[in-house]
Amino acid sequence: MFESAELGHRVDKSTYKDAEPKLREALLDAQYDLHEDGSFAVLLIVAGPEGAGRSEMVNVLKEWMDPRHLVVKAFGPRSDEEQERPLPWRYWRALPPKGRIGILFNAWYGEAFVRRVLGDASASEFENYLAGIKHHEAMLANEGTLILKFWMHLSKKDFQARNKALSKHPETRWRVTPEDRETYKRYDKLKQVAEHGLRTTSTAQAPWIVVEGLDERYRNLTVGTILLNALRDRISREKPQPTTAKAALLVDTQPSVNLLDRLNLSQKLERDTYQSELAKWQARLGTLTRARKFAQIAVVAAFEGNDAAGKGGAIRRVTSALDARAYDVYPVAAPTDEERAQPYLWRFWRNVPRRGRIAVFDRSWYGRVLVERVEGFCAVADWMRAYGEINDFEARLSDFGIVVAKFWLSISKDEQYRRFQEREKTTFKRFKITPEDWRNREKWDEYVDAVCDMVDRTSTEYAPWTLVEANDKYFARVKVLKTLCERIEAAL
Repeated sequence: MFESAELGHRVDKSTYKDAEPKLREALLDAQYDLHEDGSFAVLLIVAGPEGAGRSEMVNVLKEWMDPRHLVVKAFGPRSDEEQERPLPWRYWRALPPKGRIGILFNAWYGEAFVRRVLGDASASEFENYLAGIKHHEAMLANEGTLILKFWMHLSKKDFQARNKALSKHPETRWRVTPEDRETYKRYDKLKQVAEHGLRTTSTAQAPWIVVEGLDERYRNLTVGTILLNALRDRISREKPQPTTAKAALLVDTQPSVNLLDRLNLSQKLERDTYQSELAKWQARLGTLTRARKFAQIAVVAAFEGNDAAGKGGAIRRVTSALDARAYDVYPVAAPTDEERAQPYLWRFWRNVPRRGRIAVFDRSWYGRVLVERVEGFCAVADWMRAYGEINDFEARLSDFGIVVAKFWLSISKDEQYRRFQEREKTTFKRFKITPEDWRNREKWDEYVDAVCDMVDRTSTEYAPWTLVEANDKYFARVKVLKTLCERIEAAL
């Protein structure tokens, strides 16, 4: 894969002097077109050995284009905050929003390649990591991100010659760093690891382009031209139209078993029993979350359910048992402009808790396969692939030691109608009922189908769904508390 980048390509000064201003102007125009279009983001990953011109190339792009619409991020050793969260967290936070170009040095490849070169990761671990990268990049591409990956390459001979030439002069000696010397010592191993990694992760959606890094003029024109052509091609494409909700429901031709019909919604607790059980399980939860071992794990609790099913009440009984300094509650509504400019999982990844903390989501990432599916807010392909993306997201959390607890609070259609009417009649509850709630009732059966598919496809061993019979609020609250305690106890 590197052979073509060792042919000694060069661009003379005259050719470069003629081509550079035209390329700069065209790139700047394309960047402004991207910003005005605002329908997708551009992600450039710039990698390669030390001394191959990565930093110089990025500096040129920053000079050629408007830096206000560029996001540049380099990744060094993980900070304490990053070490207390799953590895992808740091990379999700660095993604560029729609309408902008993001340049990431090494991105999610750097740490993986270094660990493999140093022997800290086995061959199977490296392969698993590469598979995860392909999945992640496919998700970003499917969400609309234009991904280009540049590997700046230097042959071992050219690498040594560069270091020697720079080391001869006091003015340039500083440019040869200890990292450069270490790279040369491990050059053969790095080349072997990189070539395998690049071949494995170069896809139609996220291709690797190997660029010879020795001649800066050749390097600049090559990268700039590839970026320009990719931008022009993408901006000129016709934008796809979302498929309607009705069409979306016809895709899934294998209906799931109606798990909701099997729930015994008549289960209830008398008030005295409820008070004693509530106190018991809140005390258990408070003790567990204050235990010394809890500092080594975290909890993500996602609450979904029918409108008026009592999610808010259940969440309040959970948080009442917790130290207010140790948890956050995230009410999830329609995405903001900032959130719409990112892949849909971005707003959830950025709120992943660090060790020793609890994150409670009132509604969650399952909106993609529930409301967005039923209401036709996204294309069929988007919500169909979301099942796998959600499972991968939750697997990443679980592998890091985060307890993922998911609750679906279920009530009957008649009970929902009764609660709606009660809310309309009660002054201090009127804010809880909206015309949209009544409109959603008209799609009750469609939501039932979506919920059954959701549970069937995303209830895993590491992140199982708990279906909560919620016609009786007392019963539902106790079941939620008990289940949460049992999941935390199993993790500890």
